[in-house]
Amino acid sequence: MPTPAVVIGVDSSTQSTKAAFVDAATGRTLAVGRAAHRVDGVGGARESDPEEWWRALRAAVAEGLRASGVPAAAVTGIAVAGQQHGLVVLDPSGRPVRPALLWNDTRSAPQARALTGALGGPAAWTARTGSVPVASVTAAKWRWLCENEPRAAAAATAVRLPHDFLTERLAGTATTDPGDASGTGWYSTATGQYDAEILGLIGLDAAALPPVAPTGATRIGPLTATAAEALGLPTGIAVAAGTGDNMAAAVGLGLGGAGLLDHPVLSLGTSGTVYAATRVRPTAPALSGFAATDGTFLPLACTLNCTLAVDKVAALLGLGRDAAEAGGEVVLLPYLDGERTPDLPTASGLLTGIRHTTSRQQILGAAYEGAVVTVLRALDEVLVSCGLSPTDPEVAARPLRLIGGGARGAHWVETVRRLSGRPLLIPATTEPVATGAAALAAGAVTGDDPVAVASGWQDGGVELAPVQRDEATWERVSAVLERAAGSVLG
Repeated sequence: MPTPAVVIGVDSSTQSTKAAFVDAATGRTLAVGRAAHRVDGVGGARESDPEEWWRALRAAVAEGLRASGVPAAAVTGIAVAGQQHGLVVLDPSGRPVRPALLWNDTRSAPQARALTGALGGPAAWTARTGSVPVASVTAAKWRWLCENEPRAAAAATAVRLPHDFLTERLAGTATTDPGDASGTGWYSTATGQYDAEILGLIGLDAAALPPVAPTGATRIGPLTATAAEALGLPTGIAVAAGTGDNMAAAVGLGLGGAGLLDHPVLSLGTSGTVYAATRVRPTAPALSGFAATDGTFLPLACTLNCTLAVDKVAALLGLGRDAAEAGGEVVLLPYLDGERTPDLPTASGLLTGIRHTTSRQQILGAAYEGAVVTVLRALDEVLVSCGLSPTDPEVAARPLRLIGGGARGAHWVETVRRLSGRPLLIPATTEPVATGAAALAAGAVTGDDPVAVASGWQDGGVELAPVQRDEATWERVSAVLERAAGSVLG
């Protein structure tokens, strides 16, 4: 039996790297190699050494090769999908000047607020970039570096996103894509180019930035001999431009292009993320108006506190993560790391409504409810940005695609089902980011549309019928959230 052609899709996330070895013809995942990352920082700081991402990629590819049983010669292409927004600053030799500032580093919140005002307010930003600066946006992180570590900023001759850094290690060529570039704050989704005025505003030379490839599936070059030796792969295989993790997940789910549009996705991971592919360029101040990797757009909202925050609450209570009950009168907003949506970078967790009769299980259930209501409120904003009404029966009948680690947790699924009132679809693929990256790699090899490739790989999933929404819990949690936001912002 002939050995199938194989492509590798890399998911370099906040916590780990996964390398999925995928049969390019059928989409069957042959193996997934994994390697963990270290994240450092106290308070609002979150940093990682980019060299550790490269070591993790090498380890994940080596494990995947062993587990798949396919010869290295069968691999024809590779693409990287990386965590968004991270700031990687390199010296002339391509080595990191300092650890990368990650997306969930909130120290740059003052710089984000200053940048918003300096360009003329939220409307001015959304008209150009589709997004208003928040602490996670790379432009705010660059300003933080310039103000707090001017020597490091002065030593940087190249500025990259996490996926850019790894892709450059593979191909020896500096490249990004429209999707990941749209999360920087200095790329215009209106023009498809870097915004010269914003670059001047933040003091960043365009020469330090990588060129923007037309799509994430663009073949930017062959795998270099140095990278091939490090990875144990053939020299010269196709390296795709790659993209950000959320954009890759959209590809892996068949969203965008001629595929599904305006079908929402909720990802339950370290962060809670909601998005939908659309041809409408988003300009809502409450959202990240990203470009997708294929010419469509990806309005997205992201919360900082999701599965890890709820797991922390479970640990504090001495409970397993599924030992939860409905919160009853208790409301818990698990904003343990500040919050991005709503934009409350200095917020902390809030517990209210506790009584003598309250159980630990109810408090844990309230943490789930607080996280889920927060991200579902953001989903309504995403749908509006697509030109849809969340209360339209036809819109509400569209299944909510539930992905991420939380989609495998029984209490997460039931809490989303109970508080959304929507039908749920849990796709069969457990690695949509890596699958999307593999489709980008396949597109780089053959020239085919990666969304169409990934759609052809789809193999169903679990569908759950809607239940009547728990309006009482929704209103109770929403009321506390709005009071908390008003208190912090006021």
